This record gives sequence, C-alpha cells and structure tokens, in this order.
Amino acid sequence: MSQRKLIVGNWKMNGLSAQMVELMALIERLDDAAANKVKVVVCPPATLLAYAGDVLEDTQIDFGAQDCHAKASGAHTGDLSAVMFADMGAKYVIIGHSERRANHGESNDAVRAKAMAACEAGLMAIICVGESEAQRDAGQAECIVLDQISGSLPNECAPQHICIAYEPVWAIGTGRTPSVEDVRAMHLSIRGALRARFGVQAGDGVAVLYGGSVNGKNAAVLLAVENVDGALVGGASLTADSFMEIISTQL
Repeated sequence: MSQRKLIVGNWKMNGLSAQMVELMALIERLDDAAANKVKVVVCPPATLLAYAGDVLEDTQIDFGAQDCHAKASGAHTGDLSAVMFADMGAKYVIIGHSERRANHGESNDAVRAKAMAACEAGLMAIICVGESEAQRDAGQAECIVLDQISGSLPNECAPQHICIAYEPVWAIGTGRTPSVEDVRAMHLSIRGALRARFGVQAGDGVAVLYGGSVNGKNAAVLLAVENVDGALVGGASLTADSFMEIISTQL
C-alpha cells in the first residue's frame, strides 16, 4: 500500500482552455514539501491534454487521460490510443469509469483490453469498479465489485502498472457517500482480491482509491480509512480552491 496518498482529479467533460488558470493556481499552491506527502494527478478532457502538458511540465503534478482505445492505432475514427497519450507526456489513464460502463456499454472484457493497452504504453491504468444502489440494496455490492476486478484486470499487466478506484455508482456526483465502515469493508475485500491475484507483497503495492462525492469536508475521514490509498475526485477537482481543500487534508 502506498504511503503517499494518490489524489486524482477527473474533470470529465468539463473545461475549456481558460480552465488552465486553475492548473496554474494549483501549481502555485502545491509546493515541494506538499508533493512529498501527496501525489497529485489531473485528468482533463482530451482537448486540454496538450495544454495541460505544457502547463505542468517540470512540476510535481502529473496528468492523464480519461479513457483510451484498446488498439494502439488503426481505423477507429474519433478514438484515441494509450500510445498517443503517452506520446503527449501523460502518465495515467482512467479505465472503465462507471459512466463509460453505463453510457457506452463497456464490459469487463472491454475494460480489460483497454487496461492492457495502457500498460503496454507505459501508463498507469486507474481501473474503476463499483456497484449501483440497487445492487448494494440487494446485498450484492462485494460480489459485483470483486467480479469487476476479476474480469477487468489483465493477466499480463504487472501490478505496478495498475491501481483500482472504488466508486459506488450511487455516490458519484450525488453528494452521498457510503459509511466509513462500508468503505473500510469494501477496500479490505479489494485488498484481499489483489493479494490473492498478485501475492501479498505485490497486492499490497497496488493503490486502491476511493471515489464518489469526495470533497474538502469528507476527504480527511475517507482517506484515513485502512486500505484507502487515495481518492478519485470529480467535480471538486475543477477548481484549485476545492481541489486543494482535499489535498490539504493530507499535508
């Protein structure tokens, strides 16, 4: 498990070039001492990745993409590959976010293929898993999440090239979060699955992030939970002020 918390901002389909002022403000506020305690990553929309690369060059903040195609190149109009993102200087890519699983029909097999492409391109694949409210109410949350992990992780991908983001679907963008005990129990189950798959030492080295309405008010409590190695942050990552509220809880 990572000692330095990994805080990833997912801007989703938000932001124009003017949004770069928020990145510049974030750079100014995240000094070297802070960067030694927290690893910060920003994942803007693809249209802003080149801008982000220029702004973040020679800083402590990395950037990543929000999705990638399973192939490195080819006749896939409108798609972008992990190799292309790596060529731009990206270090991370979010794979299998619940919005892509739901809105684009991405199966575990599709997520696994994309994660493999990310690993082959040298990117860190942030593989998202999580249950719906109906699945949690039916007592299926753990089964659903562990099935997603089993089906979404490539066998050929070394554990140091992946991290897991647990995002209960019903908590994303709703302002609702599961109880601390629910988060602890799910992350413990995820850790157990990673240990079973990769061995104890390697499994403990895979960061497991929590996502789902993380904000400055609940971040300290959530990030203090055992086996929570960081956070995948949505709306609260769009401004330097709100993102720093989360980051500052770890400084």
